[in-house]
This record gives sequence, structure tokens and C-alpha cells, in this order.
Amino acid sequence: MPEKKKTFYLTTPIYYPSGKLHIGHAYTTVAGDAMARYKRLQGYDVMYLTGTDEHGQKIQQKAEEQNITPIEYLDPVVADIQSLWKKLDISNDDFIRTTEKRHTKIIEQVFQKLLDQGDIYLDQYEGWYSIPDETFYTETQLVDVERNEKGEVTGGKSPDSGHPVELIKEESYFFRMSKYADRLLDYYEKNPTFIQPESRKNEMINNFIKPGLEDLAVSRTTFDWGIKVPNNPKHVIYVWIDALFNYLTAIGYGTEQDEKYKKYWPANVHLVGKEIVRFHTIYWPIMLMALDLPLPKQIFAHGWLLMKDGKMSKSKGNVVDPVTLIDRYGLDALRYYLLREVPFGADGVFTPEGFVERVNYDLANDLGNLLNRTVAMVQKYFDGTLSSYKGPVNEFDEELKAVAEQTVKAYEEAMGNLEFSVALSNVWTLISRTNKYIDQTAPWVLAKDETKRKELHSVMYHLAESLRITAVLLTPFLTKTPKKIFFQLGIEEEKLKSWDSILSFGAIQQATVQKGEPLFPRLEVEEEVAYIKEKMQGSAPKVEEEKVEIEETELPELGAEIAFDDFSKVDLRVAQVLEAAPVKKADRLLKLQLDFGFEKRQIVSGIAKHYQPEELVGKKLVCVANLTPVKLRGEISQGMILTGETSGKLQVLEVDQSLANGTKIL
Repeated sequence: MPEKKKTFYLTTPIYYPSGKLHIGHAYTTVAGDAMARYKRLQGYDVMYLTGTDEHGQKIQQKAEEQNITPIEYLDPVVADIQSLWKKLDISNDDFIRTTEKRHTKIIEQVFQKLLDQGDIYLDQYEGWYSIPDETFYTETQLVDVERNEKGEVTGGKSPDSGHPVELIKEESYFFRMSKYADRLLDYYEKNPTFIQPESRKNEMINNFIKPGLEDLAVSRTTFDWGIKVPNNPKHVIYVWIDALFNYLTAIGYGTEQDEKYKKYWPANVHLVGKEIVRFHTIYWPIMLMALDLPLPKQIFAHGWLLMKDGKMSKSKGNVVDPVTLIDRYGLDALRYYLLREVPFGADGVFTPEGFVERVNYDLANDLGNLLNRTVAMVQKYFDGTLSSYKGPVNEFDEELKAVAEQTVKAYEEAMGNLEFSVALSNVWTLISRTNKYIDQTAPWVLAKDETKRKELHSVMYHLAESLRITAVLLTPFLTKTPKKIFFQLGIEEEKLKSWDSILSFGAIQQATVQKGEPLFPRLEVEEEVAYIKEKMQGSAPKVEEEKVEIEETELPELGAEIAFDDFSKVDLRVAQVLEAAPVKKADRLLKLQLDFGFEKRQIVSGIAKHYQPEELVGKKLVCVANLTPVKLRGEISQGMILTGETSGKLQVLEVDQSLANGTKIL
């Protein structure tokens, strides 16, 4: 009897079909796809789910504006989303629409069960509501608050999106969220990896749970496009019961056909954007607790893919359409950029320059040229045919073999932590080492000496085998390129494309290489940067390049006196370091991902000579928060950290951990 496969259930958020999706939406789904493909490569039985959240006031309003029904509005928009996923080669196993009967029927049952057991009750609700966010907020949660002469709140904006809110008064059903607060905290403590990255968990505890969880309004009466409350149809079930349960309804929970539910639940990981962490790490687990159901094993909240001037939005004219990039540069260029450029848990900045640079340097130069040179040399020196592995013949062979084996281990560890950019960085370490190996072994010199044929063959074999391993490691990320590499290397057997085949070096028994088209044609930088900017709906503002060198001068005398009004223009804030990493080709610079409380930012600082990146993680620093963003060595810097200098040593200015992120320094 064949061994039963391990299962892996992975989900993305379900997307709200109120308009065309942009590259930021593609980011989550491509990341999920890479993880799903990786787990399949390792032999897992994978269930990868995505879909659309199709109810709510915003959908109803859009349909009314066009004088059509909500479903008539939705169908073409959802079809566009599914078409985009196909264009991106997304390998999802199911696509759930919350308007489907398999979903709506179970939501009615869940609501009734929670009502019957007393976890839901009917009462009056008054609160500040954002239609685009489909979310209520308390006065203390609002930003840009407006007050009347008496100091009473008269308006404000959503802390999640910045959209205006309106005061809503209506009868509503409530879920007894407060009843489960202690149980949820206990679960966090006993399951430390439930919320990742760790900083997200701290946000949930400090900002929402410790101040006191309030019962949650779970129905609306001011619109009717949604699933009706059983026996009280003037109420529509609120989006966060409706939408969250898609993870269960898609696999047959609550039905007679629940084989998938029994097989795949609990989910291994929900991938979500940081703006919906609260709903997935507080509301969702509490609802599951109330139903006595197992909780998902992990919620991973990634950051945003930003533009230089902040979040992508049509109103700012900075939206990037993924289809535009795919049609001109190919799918794999986009998939690689999305998952290599940005550490998955942090915010990142999309720039046309960065995209073109990744294609030229990483894909065309490093990978493409390596394959081209290898195939050409095997054809020239051995008529295109390689025989089986005879083992290393010199120290260069030994070193390359060791790097390949270390790369596989490091890659597996990174993928286990959803560190996609780290996994790809490890692959490029192998690619770079293989390119260096060509220079070290100088096969063109060996080819002139007939007594060096064995050594020359060993060089060709090590190049081909390193490229084969590279192709296998790239299979989850790039859906076209690995096939092209296998073809040019003459790799036909499926077992040589498997995960198990790269656990040891030397799997190729015999291969006949064949030349193919370049993997990635080199791009003309200025022309392509201009093209991308033109295709965007308006260009982001130009950012002045700043010098990266830090002037090493003696400590100055006190500066000229300034007025208090001048000093008060500087906005100093507490920010906590979430991540730190070196800046490519800049030995003085570190790029820091910082939590300002109200948002995450990247700051580039010239402290690499004074701190190891890992030393800074967790520190609470004082930052200038209102500096104009600048670009330093290709990295956006959205502020400045304060430092002091003693005997040539720079030290960051730290504050007590008790000060909340975002605290203003007075």
C-alpha cells in the first residue's frame, strides 16, 4: 500500500472585487503559489485556496451606480481576477466565491449555531464606520480626528486605509468577543509561532487585547447585499463572519461531503496582508474557539508593496498593472522580482529602476550567461555530451559541491520560514559561486592540454549539475525558466527534476546539451524605465539621489542658534527595528525596517561599520519622521535615525522599551 502523503493547506485572503487588481494584490498570490509549488515539489498533498469576498455595502453601491444587480457587477470583475491568476500561473486548487451556495448555506448555519449557544446576541450599535474597509472603529482608533467646539468627535479617518468614516447607529447582532480574550492570550503564549512575524503579535496584544476586547457587531441593516440572518432577514451577516469562514466552506465543512475538511483542516498557514491581521488573529481564532474547532497553525502577515510616495492607488496615479510587465518582460521576471526584492514580512518599495536592475543583473547576467557559457563549452569541448559523475578531482570541485549542498539546506530552512527573498538569495549564492568556478578552473586553458581531459570533463559536469540543482530550486518561483534550463541541459527524466534528486550532488548520469534562446534578454535601462513609468497611471515624484558617504569630521562647535519654531518643525518619533540588512554594494549602509506604530517604514543609515544587523533588531530608536524620502544606493529611505559619536564610534539613540512605537518625542 503506498505511503499516505503529508498534507499542506495554504490560503490567501479572498480579494474584494471592487475594481481591477494591481501588482500589490499579485504579490500575496504569487507568494502563496511559490509555497504551494515548493510543498508539492517536496511530495506534499497540497490544497491552495484563493477567491473573492463578494458581499457588502461597497459592492451594492457600485452596482447601483451602474443600474445593474450586484451579481451582474461582480461576474466580469471576478472573471478578470481569475484571468490574472491564470496569467500569473497561479496553481490554486480551488477558487471560492462567497456568493456561491456552498458558502452561503454554511454561513447561515454557523450564525444560527453561535446565536443558539449565546455567543451572538441582539442589541443597539453606534460607531464610526468606513465603507471601503467594511470596518467599525472606536473614537480612540480613528486618525485625523475632527472635533466641534465642545471637543466632541464629529469625524475622522480609518487607521487602516485613511478613508473617511461616518457615524452609524443601528440595531445589530453582536458576537461576545470579550468572553474569549483570556483564552486567546493563553493560546498565543502556548503557540508562539501562531502569528508571524513576531512584531504583528505584539501589535495585537498591546493595541487590541490588553486595552480590552469589545464585543463585535456582526450584522448590518443599512444595506441588503449579503447573507441574511436566519429568521431576521432585515439583518445582513457582517463581512468578518461571512468572509473568514471561506477557509472552511471551500473544503466542505458542515456538509456531508466533508472529506477535504477532515483531510486538510487545520490550515497550515493563512497568508494575509498586514492591514487585516486583527481580523485573522483575533476575530477568526475566537470564532473557531466558540465553535470548538481547531485553529489554523499559523497566520503570516506580510507587508505592503509600496511606491516611493506610499501605497499604490489610482488617485495617486502610481498603480502598476502586472499584465503590462508580464507582456513586455515575461512572467518569470515579474515573479522573481516580487519575491526577491522584498523580505516577505516587511514593506517594500517598487521602482522601475529596481525591476530593470533585477532582470539585467540577476536573471540575464548571472543566471542566463552561466547557462549560455556552460552549454557552449560542453558543445565545444565534448560534442555536447556529458557522462556520469566521477567525483571531484580538485579543491575547486570540492568547494562547488559543498556550496551546492549547503545551498539546498539553507534554502529549505528559509522556505520553512516563508523567507522567500532569503531562499532566492541562497540560490544566487550558488549561481555566483558557479560563475566564479569557471574563472578559477579556466576550462579554455585545460582544453589545450590533452592530459587534462578528465579534469576538463569534471569542470563541465560540475557546471551542469550546479545548474540542474539551481533549476530545481527555482521551480517554485519561476514557472517557465526551469523547463528551459532542463531542456538546454538535456535533462529529460522527471526524477532529475525532483526534490530528492538535489539532496546529494551528482545525479546526472548522461546528458546531451542543446543551445536555446537566451533566458532573459538584457534590457536597455533608460528605455525600459521610461516605458514602465509611462504605463503607470502617472509617475511617482522624482527623488533626489543623496551622497552615501558619511563625512568623517571632528565634532563641530555648537551650531548657530535657531528659533523654537524652527526646532518644532522636526517630528521626532519612537520606532522599533523589525529587520536590518546590508545595502547591496554599499559597505557603510544598513537598511532598517521600522515600526512607527501608525505605519512601517524603511530607513537607510550609515551605521554598517558600527553595528551588525542582528544587533539592532528589537531596539527602540529615535527617528526623524518628517524628512522628505530620498533614495540611497537604490533603496528608499523614509526618515533618519538619531546617532551620537564617541571616539569615532557611532551609537544609535535608544529609548526605554516601555515607550510605545510612534510616541512623539517632545
